[in-house]
Amino acid sequence: MIRQKRHYPLRYPWLDLDVDDASAPVIAVRVDADGTKGEVPDHRHRKGQLVVSLGGGVTCRVPSGLWMVPPLCAVWIPSNMPHSNRATANARLFFVYIEAELVDLPDRCCTISISPLLRELIIELSGGEQHDEARRERMIGVLLGELPRMPVQQLHLPLSREPRLKRIATALADNPADRRTLAEWADHVALSESSLARLVAKETGLTFGRWRQQLHLIVAIRELASGASVQQVSADLGYESVTAFITMFRKALGKPPAKYLSSIARETSSHASAGESAG
Repeated sequence: MIRQKRHYPLRYPWLDLDVDDASAPVIAVRVDADGTKGEVPDHRHRKGQLVVSLGGGVTCRVPSGLWMVPPLCAVWIPSNMPHSNRATANARLFFVYIEAELVDLPDRCCTISISPLLRELIIELSGGEQHDEARRERMIGVLLGELPRMPVQQLHLPLSREPRLKRIATALADNPADRRTLAEWADHVALSESSLARLVAKETGLTFGRWRQQLHLIVAIRELASGASVQQVSADLGYESVTAFITMFRKALGKPPAKYLSSIARETSSHASAGESAG
């Protein structure tokens, strides 16, 4: 079973700021952990939100799914979508609020890589320094122009509001090492095996095995980003061996865990360089 960790809350340094009332088209804020409360509960706002991780990881939950934000990535949360955020203990986060009509991003959640250029822009915009208006507008213009160019990462677990699938999803999220078979889960929710298989496919677009594997990938990346070893994560997810876990990870994401995490930084760097050359 995944060991119980203290999940650090996101401490808001702008307690009196209503981002939707603020007239600025883009608001960037650094978010720190203080270790005293739980996750930020469900909330929504008119502005779209970019949840950026420069270290550690954060999981965003929306009605339709669970989204993982590993280091050097971000999740885009569209305008007015209910969501909650849960960070690892070592997370370095930034929240960027954007008037949705100003940026060409999807009307659905997605995990995207963040290039070094965007990273530095977000840090600069969140730093509190008094920039002259023309310079700030230039930085915002580059940010809004570059965001749609960033590569998308497949780090999404589809969730369903169907009560029986919600029970299974909650149980697996609490204990990802649970290895009950499809037949055993079907018995648990009073369905036949074939009926549960059809229900999972209808509601998530995945087979039950692929759905559970996607949860394992999200949990694995979150734990690895928080500093856990491959051996520890493999054991916590219930794999018989480290080799079996690495094989699953490589087949799903094309690289073993360490190379996958390091490749995100290289991918964003090369993508940004290509964009600059094309420009």
